[in-house]
Amino acid sequence: MIGLLTSTGTSLLGINRVQENILAKPIQFTEYAVIFVSEGEGTFYSDFGSFPFQGPVLLFATPLQMIYIQEKSKVQYTLLQFHGDFYCIEYHREEVACNGLLFNNIYISPFIKLTAADHSSFNILIDQIEQELCVSVPSDIVLKSYLQLFLAKSSQVKRRELVDGSVHTIRDEQMEFFKQMLEENFLTLRKPNDYATLLSMPPNTLTKRCTKYFRKTPSQLIIERLILEAKKQLHLTRKSIKEIAYTLNFEDEFYFSRVFKKYTNESPQSFRDKTGISIVADLHR
Repeated sequence: MIGLLTSTGTSLLGINRVQENILAKPIQFTEYAVIFVSEGEGTFYSDFGSFPFQGPVLLFATPLQMIYIQEKSKVQYTLLQFHGDFYCIEYHREEVACNGLLFNNIYISPFIKLTAADHSSFNILIDQIEQELCVSVPSDIVLKSYLQLFLAKSSQVKRRELVDGSVHTIRDEQMEFFKQMLEENFLTLRKPNDYATLLSMPPNTLTKRCTKYFRKTPSQLIIERLILEAKKQLHLTRKSIKEIAYTLNFEDEFYFSRVFKKYTNESPQSFRDKTGISIVADLHR
């Protein structure tokens, strides 16, 4: 592992040319992670979802997301990690468009398939980042430029994938409507039956179709959407834990903390301490 560290030892940017599968068991990183798989086959587990893949692919994970890889055949990969303090994906939303596309989207798969040309391009970028990290005094500007190019290229490939229709071969309009209803009501409606009623659909049918379409059950999507919002509030605002709990319609901050820790293995305060508060939090104060 080579990387750029702060004076206190916090990892800002790092590359690990993995020899053994360090993701064989569930793990949480405090940084954003991009797993550049050159070859091999397996299943990528990310919080509530499981996603079969075959290299070459890029896999994506947000800070403190529980992830692991179950190999079907030997997976060879390089791990690229960056901290939100080094490169804020929300602040650079317009340049790279990766927030909500590569990261922080519970509805689409957290990976992109790569063509041979894509694989070659990303290999070059990884080499350039690694070479800069190895010089005596790495340049933040150069490293951020390489990282931004890597993420922008990833977003471009992901958009191409979505346009090609390779994510869902058959569009399920009712599941798209469920997604819309969840986005509008996740703060107040937290039971699958609530959405089954809105869809005029038997609960069992909703579960089967949702699991087939999103690779997650309705219950998983509902709680994952709530936790995603909590993470956004903790990272992108300076609201107190009590204020965030109120915003998310929890009885109090203590119940909010218990629920958050149950699904993330971290308390809200610990999550905020480890991921930091984005510069975006101060832009509109």
